[in-house]
Amino acid sequence: MLFDTHVNLHAEQFAGEVDDILARARVAGVTRFVTICDRLDRYPAVRAIAEANDDITCTVGVHPHYAKDYWSLEAKTLVEEARHPKVVGIGETGLDQHYGYSDIVLQERSFVEHIHAARETGLLLVVHTREADDLTGDILEREFKRGPFRILMHCYTSGPRLAERALDLGASFSVSGILSFKGATDVRDVTGKVPLERIILETDCPYLAPIPHRGRRNEPAYLVDVCRAFADHRGLTFEEAARLTTANAIKLFQRPG
Repeated sequence: MLFDTHVNLHAEQFAGEVDDILARARVAGVTRFVTICDRLDRYPAVRAIAEANDDITCTVGVHPHYAKDYWSLEAKTLVEEARHPKVVGIGETGLDQHYGYSDIVLQERSFVEHIHAARETGLLLVVHTREADDLTGDILEREFKRGPFRILMHCYTSGPRLAERALDLGASFSVSGILSFKGATDVRDVTGKVPLERIILETDCPYLAPIPHRGRRNEPAYLVDVCRAFADHRGLTFEEAARLTTANAIKLFQRPG
């Protein structure tokens, strides 16, 4: 049984098809899902999907792309929303300097508020980082000194130095279909050094479909192919990889208490 730890089921690419998409995933052996919040105005839709399905939980947060739209966000808002029993994570949050949709100062402010919420609630912080390795590491280390919090480096594609810094803070890492891409040598090199007990799987659907589905809309059912790529990469059987990553994910996404 597999656990897809990062799905975007509220995405417009899935409109009107969520039930069918989930049915295909369950038949394929994916039996747990975390559906991710990227904007607070979409949180009710995200939460509703989780409420309607026993095998789905969710997060609450603001993606760094949208930091400009929530420039006044405070941790207390996230903490209040996270009281819902279906919420198992804070985010996704972080820094993204690739597209520049939001000013980096606003992204940093939002990131820190999410960290405060994760620290207060004890929930997992789901971190998105792209082309911001040094600043991401600096913020995580600075805030960790002020009080520990739990970290997941989602869909990790950054460099080895940030990975080392995050590992020193106890972070876990999720791998996606990118691991199966022919040109993703750097990702495989970094992932290969992460302890097995710190790795979980995700699709990040509808994005990043793994080989042999690359170029198509991604679905949770394709987590089977992500798991296969991960197993081959780390010298495991498919069953060993599935059992390991599912157990890791269940432990990570437990609500405190």
